[in-house]
Amino acid sequence: MPRIVHVVGTGTIGEPLIGLLADHSKDFGLDEVTFHKRTPLKHERPKVESLVRRGAKLAVDGDSRADFEKLGHKPAFEAREAIERATVVIDCTPAGNENKQVYGTVSGPIGFIAQGSEFGFGKMYARGINDSALAHGQDRFLQVVSCNTHNLAVVVKTLAENHDGGFDLESARFVCMRRANDISQEKDYIPAPKVSPHDDEEFGTHQGRDAAHLFKTLGHDLNIYSSAMKVPTQYMHTIWFDLALRAPVTRAGAIQRFADNPRIALTEKTSATVVFSFGRDHGYYGRILSQTVVSVPTVTTRGDHEVLGFCFTPQDGNAILSSVAATLWFIDPESYEERLQALRPYLFREV
Repeated sequence: MPRIVHVVGTGTIGEPLIGLLADHSKDFGLDEVTFHKRTPLKHERPKVESLVRRGAKLAVDGDSRADFEKLGHKPAFEAREAIERATVVIDCTPAGNENKQVYGTVSGPIGFIAQGSEFGFGKMYARGINDSALAHGQDRFLQVVSCNTHNLAVVVKTLAENHDGGFDLESARFVCMRRANDISQEKDYIPAPKVSPHDDEEFGTHQGRDAAHLFKTLGHDLNIYSSAMKVPTQYMHTIWFDLALRAPVTRAGAIQRFADNPRIALTEKTSATVVFSFGRDHGYYGRILSQTVVSVPTVTTRGDHEVLGFCFTPQDGNAILSSVAATLWFIDPESYEERLQALRPYLFREV
């Protein structure tokens, strides 16, 4: 059977993901990449045509096909048809749970993936965190967690996991300082810092909740709590962490743990601006695919059981990596690890 991946949405995750899948289709063993764009927009014509030139095929809703053609596009499929013929469907819209009602009526695809905020879509997943929790033939719906949740999870796993696979964690506290909007977005910029309520009594904000649920797929019940705020920047999310551990740890030991994790980048930089600039110049179309970028000068300890510091979240890059990993796992769980090595150059050890 042909191996076809269909991506729904062309936003901040969908657009680079479509390009990544198309550019590396041979490395990933894919026969075809298709994508759905809902609204025909003249100012987004260059983006759509660029994705098509890179090898992806456009799918549109039947009632908007004529409007896309007026813009010069040549749709290859209608939306429902593209879903039905796909092997894996990746929903990159904020309506994943709503769209799941449609996906449940389609028999063709072996797997569906939603992004970020779509809590309840399926089993939560983050590359390198809970791969062992995935059950092929049973998990048809997966939710790739948000980019900040990836960051929280990899910090907890790296600092608190012991050699037996358990966790020497008393508590993990995080403050997520989120960018107001992406540089590709014209809306939702804010003039001043804006704090978020603690909507979850146990975990604070959804970042802490989702990280805790991610570890629950492995049978661990961890004490994780997060706060969040938006700050007036378009560059990167920044996270402050404070982990209280049961096992003793030194500053040098904590930094070494970060350095030993191939999905973590270390940096001597303390400004999100210059970290973002590195990604723009050296990443995959500006994307750093590492789970987090830890600012080494900020890492410190209190006593011998507490580690604190700051790290930067690669905007959507870690979620894109997990989306590719989940896709290739659906297609062939025996070879996905090997095929993912094509992306190794974009997981930096140092920024």
